[in-house]
Amino acid sequence: MEEKNLKHTPLTEVHQKLNARMVPFAGYLMPVQYESALLEHLAVRNSVGIFDVSHMGEVFIEGEDALSFVQKLTCNNAKKLKETQIQYSALTYPNGTFVDDLLVYKFNDKKFMLCVNAANREKDYKWILSHKEGNVEVFDRSDSYTQIAIQGPKALETLQPLVDVNLSEIKYYWFKPGKVLGTDAIISRTGYTGEDGFEIYFSPEKAPEVWNALLEEGKKFDIKPCGLAARNTLRLEAKMALYGNDIDDKHTVLEADLGWICKLKKGDFIGRDVLLKQKEEGIKIKLVGFEVKSKVPARDHYPVYIDGKEVSYVTSGSFAPYLKKNIGLTYLPIEKSEIGTEFQIKVRNKFLEATVVETPFYKREKK
Repeated sequence: MEEKNLKHTPLTEVHQKLNARMVPFAGYLMPVQYESALLEHLAVRNSVGIFDVSHMGEVFIEGEDALSFVQKLTCNNAKKLKETQIQYSALTYPNGTFVDDLLVYKFNDKKFMLCVNAANREKDYKWILSHKEGNVEVFDRSDSYTQIAIQGPKALETLQPLVDVNLSEIKYYWFKPGKVLGTDAIISRTGYTGEDGFEIYFSPEKAPEVWNALLEEGKKFDIKPCGLAARNTLRLEAKMALYGNDIDDKHTVLEADLGWICKLKKGDFIGRDVLLKQKEEGIKIKLVGFEVKSKVPARDHYPVYIDGKEVSYVTSGSFAPYLKKNIGLTYLPIEKSEIGTEFQIKVRNKFLEATVVETPFYKREKK
């Protein structure tokens, strides 16, 4: 897609002034890195970084039957959610694979927000509308929100002066309505990096002001604006799945090692019958984490071999800046998915030795 046809976020000009390297992503012109993807990654692990994630979608489901409709659409159990609690879940096809993975925000039984992936926004909206039942209304309000992620050990201290709520009172995977620099906002303790942090949703008109204020507040912590490259390596270290790579419409929720978001006992939802049968019979393949022994990283889509036979491909692979290792994810036959199993990855005409390891590769220490 030519640059002139790409959508801009409310912060595109700000990124360009910061000399970010801009690339096409999910139909948007997005910053892939600023000064250095490596330094941005380490800033989030050690201090604080901010990301423009305004390309993400916000779909609202409202009405008397909102809860039961969300229950039908998603595989996790939304009935367990309390008001202002958030849940990681997925929209599933009838065959148990992914329409998308998402976050479910519960305001109350009659109002939910689904935060969906940018590339899937239109597809998800159409999917939800096509299954609409009961007394519900569905609204795509994505263009009404800027979303900024503030991530890292110093995220709370960086954001706190700009908001009117006590951030320390927001638990992980909960949110509060509040104000950021005087404008209405949704403030959630979530993220896609494996670190503590917050994501704030607010009016696009305030985007440059809030972004610049965060950079100013975070100066004492050596804050860094972060692009897509650091976002990708951070989420991979934390084994957070990426739609289109690790999860898609070809692998089920159980095969993707996300059984913990698949609540088969909650009652009916789209894909439940297939997933229930698969659980009873046992999955044949599974998404696993691996480490490469050599200094050469295994990149996305490299073919995976076991006993000389091609069996899969690398879904996500990279050098892990904080761990200083070459890591990745791939689907392996269930009998070859045990920790310690060795296999090969083909890089041009050579084979790299890889080993299945425990995941997540990185887990932050809880205070």
